[in-house]
Parts: sequence; structure tokens; C-alpha cells
Amino acid sequence: MGLARVPLLAREARVDLRRIRPGLGGAAPLGAAFAIGWTPCIGPVLTAILAAAASTESGPWGAMLLLAYALGLGIPFLLLAWGYPKSGRLLGWFRRHARGVEITGGVVLIAMGSLMITGAWLRLFSPLLRLYARNGWPPV
Repeated sequence: MGLARVPLLAREARVDLRRIRPGLGGAAPLGAAFAIGWTPCIGPVLTAILAAAASTESGPWGAMLLLAYALGLGIPFLLLAWGYPKSGRLLGWFRRHARGVEITGGVVLIAMGSLMITGAWLRLFSPLLRLYARNGWPPV
């Protein structure tokens, strides 16, 4: 939420993307840089999804979990690439409202964390879990 700024945690390093060649020659260095930056974010979630998929009794259900993860990760990037030429107005809106977006994101994270710590998250979604269990989900 930006309430406490820790300079060590706020550091960033940027690469001049104009130095990367367009086309296939620049794809590998750009992909490597992207992977280094995103590994701490994606790694734990992907590990959990892979563990859940491996522990299911049904191969197709495990594949469905991995497909859902891949779609959830990939679709936003495809939409961004598709809408990039038209994104100037939206990015401008985010720049103008960056502080509000930061505060809203922080409030949502605090609320979700509080719900998880108190066990209210599970109680909130128990009806959905029961509905899945009644209908035979996940299929075995």
C-alpha cells in the first residue's frame, strides 16, 4: 500500500530494451530476463499446481489443473499483446491512478490474508467445495 517504503526492497534494475534485436535473435535474451524476474512469483504457484496435479488419481484431472494454470497465465499476455497498440489510454489511466491502484491492491491483499489466517477463507468457500464434492469433482 506504500505505507512503509523500504529502499532495499524498492530497488529495480532496468534493461534498455532498444538494445535487444527484434525477431528471433532477441527472443532468447528477452525471455531469459523475463524468467529471472518472474521465477520468484511463478515458482511457488507452479510447484503447488504440479504437486496437486501429480497427487490426483486421474491423469485427465491433473492435466485440467495444468491447463487452467497455463490459460490463467497465458491469456493476459495474449490480450496485452493484442491490445498493445490501443493501450495508450489504459496505461495513461493507470499512470494517473497509480496510487489508488496501489492502495486498492494492498487492501485486497490484507483482506485475503486476514481471511486465510482466521480460517474465514475456508468457511467462505466451503459451500463451493461441498458442491464440487456432491457432483463428483474432481473426477477420479
